[in-house]
Amino acid sequence: MTVGSRGDVAPYTGLGHALVRAGHEVTLVTHGRFERLVAGSGVRFHPLPLDPRAELESARGRSLHRSGTGVGKLVRVVGLARNLAGRMTDDMLAAARTSDVLLLAGSTTPLGHAIAEGLSLPCVDLPLQPLAPTREFAPPMLGGGSWGGLGNRVAGHGVTLAVERVFSAAVPEARARLGLPRTRPRGERGGPVLHGFSPLVVPRPYDWRPHLRVTGYWWPYDGETRLPRELRDFLDAGPPPVFVGLGSATVPDPARLSADVVRAVRKAGLRAVIQRGWGGLEAAGDDLLTIGEVPHSALFPRMAAVVHHCGAGTTAAGLRAGVPAVPLPIQFDEGFWAARLVALGVAPRAVPLRRFTAEGLTAALRQATEDPSYGRRARGLADGLRAEDGAAPVLDAVDRLSG
Repeated sequence: MTVGSRGDVAPYTGLGHALVRAGHEVTLVTHGRFERLVAGSGVRFHPLPLDPRAELESARGRSLHRSGTGVGKLVRVVGLARNLAGRMTDDMLAAARTSDVLLLAGSTTPLGHAIAEGLSLPCVDLPLQPLAPTREFAPPMLGGGSWGGLGNRVAGHGVTLAVERVFSAAVPEARARLGLPRTRPRGERGGPVLHGFSPLVVPRPYDWRPHLRVTGYWWPYDGETRLPRELRDFLDAGPPPVFVGLGSATVPDPARLSADVVRAVRKAGLRAVIQRGWGGLEAAGDDLLTIGEVPHSALFPRMAAVVHHCGAGTTAAGLRAGVPAVPLPIQFDEGFWAARLVALGVAPRAVPLRRFTAEGLTAALRQATEDPSYGRRARGLADGLRAEDGAAPVLDAVDRLSG
């Protein structure tokens, strides 16, 4: 069970496919617009009633652009999400009633835990970010960084309370429907928590409790790995281009941002593949190609560098491809992942969208593509990631819980 944007869904398609291959029956419970992501994988699909893109493009969603970043924006998102959480309960319950084990993304754990308890089902938490409080770094959902050891932990608990507040109406109602007390006893813990990122990218914090594990990445299931003909022709017509995409992020002025990106790419002397995404980026020219959705696993290895918003899924795809990155973080955990790319030496610097200039992007592109050390480090890290099997610990956990 997962909700959110494409990046919040795609890793679970590959994980689900691995579980299917191991003999399990798997259903992905998420927004209906993502049903095609599991086509051909053997994973069943149960749609949720919400369309995340429609919500982002609504008046309420557009208001988030005026909320800044960090705590202020998180507060506004909590308010928006609370209005939506209750609408998922019926569908999540219906899917759970035919299940033996619940696998829960970080965005669904409060409601999922209530459902699992009410139906006496075991569950496994499968977050894509290090959500548990730690002294090592500030909460990823606030952009990461560090507020000092104690400050980091206090902020981490604060974010946990904010997430619980999203479900403050839906969870008690669900528990009541299932014959449970309206609140869960404090300190009571469910099943294991297995994190879908690599310890090579974020080492497991030393102060986490034993049930918090880091498994390695879960790679999306790509049913179609052949790139469109127009894209293949463009790639073959010249040197490797750079990729520019913001995934499911939306921006207040797509035309202006597109023009600035084009100016930066051309000033750096590069070609570019620009992904339209939910933000509506668009550009044209012999040295530019605008595309829709294509498998990152097939496209990114052919890039000179990837310029992206640093969502967890896109960050993982860029690392897997072994090419340098130029982070353009916008909000929430994107600043955290951008900082990790810089610390790992696969990106020269971050160019946060709120401080974006064409000149800044030009400088970062030149550094990423002209200094060979970024490519060397990216290729070395990619070799390590390919040696990991992030699905294996999840399969072990499911086998133990369902055996």
